[in-house]
Amino acid sequence: MKFINKYLRNLKPYKLASHKIWAVTPQERTGILKLDWNEATIPPSPKVAERIKALMDGPSFFNLYPTTKNDVLLEAISKYAGVPVANIQYFSSSDSLHEYICKVFVSVGDPVLMLGPSYDNFRLTCQANGAEVTFFRYDRDFTFDAEAFEKTITEKEPSLVYICNPNNPTGNFHKASYIKHLLEAFPETLFLIDEAYCEFAEASAKDLTLTHGNILVTRTLSKAFALANFRVGYLISSEENIKSLGKIRNPKNMSTISQEAAIAVLEDVPYMKAYVAEVHKGQDYFIKASEKFANHYKVFPSRGNFNLLRSSSKAEKKALLEYLADNNIFVRDTTQDPIVEDCFRVTMGTREQMEKVISVIEQYYNK
Repeated sequence: MKFINKYLRNLKPYKLASHKIWAVTPQERTGILKLDWNEATIPPSPKVAERIKALMDGPSFFNLYPTTKNDVLLEAISKYAGVPVANIQYFSSSDSLHEYICKVFVSVGDPVLMLGPSYDNFRLTCQANGAEVTFFRYDRDFTFDAEAFEKTITEKEPSLVYICNPNNPTGNFHKASYIKHLLEAFPETLFLIDEAYCEFAEASAKDLTLTHGNILVTRTLSKAFALANFRVGYLISSEENIKSLGKIRNPKNMSTISQEAAIAVLEDVPYMKAYVAEVHKGQDYFIKASEKFANHYKVFPSRGNFNLLRSSSKAEKKALLEYLADNNIFVRDTTQDPIVEDCFRVTMGTREQMEKVISVIEQYYNK
């Protein structure tokens, strides 16, 4: 223990969800509905397999480091995001990007404010780097008090404010107009807007990066684009912020295979949009079908590919989650904050997949 970084000695770890899906055979895996990490519930565009197969059939490259500047990928992100190449950079996952952000923009002892409860891995990343993390929490029914939030920013004077938008796990969403208000009200504060689920919200604050220097927008291809296994994320920000991160960014940390997979999905945006539409249908069905279980749980609205549910009691939540798991349906038990200890989060899939979930819930309450 004496050799460990002092900031890690009493650090609360990020709690992982079930990964039973990797402990079974590929055949058994097809019978599991994994709705606990907000991954896509379908494979990525067929263009991914096509591009990787072509890569494998070409000249060998496995002995070489990947290219450190993939202009094709940068142009593909630029076209999709609608911002200049100078305002973007890719990373080996948004988690990795968050680590770089903490190293570049947050010093030891700096106050970091998170709007939460939220993505707990970012809390861990900040604290591991010696930052002092505090939370401004949504109310118990997950309403947002803008006046109190801004008062907290004024009082805490944080170096960085983290807003997951849409927020994981509560589903809250803040319009770009409000983000702009924050940027201009607190010009000396850096705002990190985590847009991991922006495709499902069909809205973004990314245009603000072209006019304001105190905003970082992070995104991932793990969710709507179904590339979670490839670990691809990217940043949209001012040219100055991009250059600052470039001082320590390791440019060879994303494999050639991941780079090619990213290019493939960005060349097939209609496939992604069709999946998002399917998720919205599945989500609408799940929310409507859950009305019959109103005495057992409440479904909160969400702009992401997930919904947070509050059980009538912790004991009932535990029993239901165990029953779902026994039927190979895995959802996320939210334990990162007392305000969600009686809640659980369900990733939304296609209409057919959500019908299966509702069917098992019906079995549980009718047994």
